[in-house]
Amino acid sequence: DGFLRDRTEPAITLASYLQQLLDEKHLKRVQVVRMADLNETFGYQIFTGARHPGRDKVLQICFAMALSLREANRALATPTPVARLQEQADAIIIYCLDKGCSLQKVNEELYRFGERTIC
Repeated sequence: DGFLRDRTEPAITLASYLQQLLDEKHLKRVQVVRMADLNETFGYQIFTGARHPGRDKVLQICFAMALSLREANRALATPTPVARLQEQADAIIIYCLDKGCSLQKVNEELYRFGERTIC
């Protein structure tokens, strides 16, 4: 237990993790919100931690920020009511994250396989 406790990453909120990614990737919040096709007010609230988005909204942000699979999975695993990637549709999402696809491309692939699109 001590070994795991010492090596477990501290809990981080979605808002602070997204801010960390914005800083690391030299991105602007307003650009990400637009690329994610989010309402500007809602997007701002997500980035400030005032709102807790659902899984699909987090995925929209992940694709807009061109996150890696690891980064996206961590965003999904932050302490919000969002589940980690699983299920058949998630295999498509994982593939698209790994290949650096756009939000439009992942929606096309989801549609092609009869899955519900992200937005």
